[in-house]
Amino acid sequence: MNRIKGFGILFLLIILHTACKKSPEGATQIYPDPLPPGTFAKGADVSWLTEMEASGKKFYTNEGVEQDLLKILSSKGINTVRLRVWVDPAGGWCNTADVLTKAKRAKAMNMRVLLDFHYSDSWADPGQQNKPAAWAGQNITALKTSVYNHTVAVLTELKNNKIIPEWVQVGNETNNGMLWEEGKASASMKNFAELVLSGYNAVKFVNPDSKVVVHISNGYDNALFRWMFDGLKNNGAKWDVIGMSLYPTAADWATKNTQCLANMTDMVSRYGSEIMICEIGMPAAEAAASKLFIADIIAKNKSLPNSKGLGVFYWEPQSYNSWSGYKLGAFDDTGKPTVAMDAFLP
Repeated sequence: MNRIKGFGILFLLIILHTACKKSPEGATQIYPDPLPPGTFAKGADVSWLTEMEASGKKFYTNEGVEQDLLKILSSKGINTVRLRVWVDPAGGWCNTADVLTKAKRAKAMNMRVLLDFHYSDSWADPGQQNKPAAWAGQNITALKTSVYNHTVAVLTELKNNKIIPEWVQVGNETNNGMLWEEGKASASMKNFAELVLSGYNAVKFVNPDSKVVVHISNGYDNALFRWMFDGLKNNGAKWDVIGMSLYPTAADWATKNTQCLANMTDMVSRYGSEIMICEIGMPAAEAAASKLFIADIIAKNKSLPNSKGLGVFYWEPQSYNSWSGYKLGAFDDTGKPTVAMDAFLP
């Protein structure tokens, strides 16, 4: 009987040791088990996190308990984080060291990582694709080398810390290419395709299993996506995943989601690509509509044939009190998640 009791106690200790991990602060917390590759990504871009914390921002559960943001997000079903990478940003936010800090925290929570290279010192999006200051005078040949070397350097730093991003974006919302003017797609799709290929080759050199994402906005605009990906394909670019952004309103989200599904289905059929919704958002003040929108786009992405839908990411949900002027978060002005985040729950 005593031997049986001893085995029972030993078994319980093993279970507790497996389930409980030490947080960076030393507190014992029970985290979810690591997710295998291929698990549907319920994600959040949290690139502002360290900057918000440094400014004194705190985050709270719906019950008003102060808690680490990643733990709050995990409790809402988020299993993956997206982190943007800037080359030499003012203040250091989103540079390699800052990205590594956030990636380590995500890994400690058994969250996966989508890395988002902007190839800029600041925001890159459909309205601006500015070269980093250090690359300002470079021609297309030099820019391809810079893209390759920067991508390898960042991924190697993460890999040296045992962090392998499951997905890597080569460019952010590159509706008209990147690294303007040389990489502007409307001026030279060939140049843009070669830049994408440089990024693709760099990713595969460091982490062959990481999937490369080419990301553009307006996921409902099939004509834009056909123009872009026909152009990239015809000019020798490679990618694994087509990434989309989608920012509808409370009034038109159902229509935009239906158009997005048609576009996603066409991208799967036309290129055989997997599809990820890399960014979504809606005003925090419209949380109820946002919850419906999120639940619907998750279902539509999951419905793609042959499990080609990989996941959906909310962009900076933790921004509140109009942090940096941004009003499309999913936390209220007291720092608590709105009902919109419940759409990610199982």
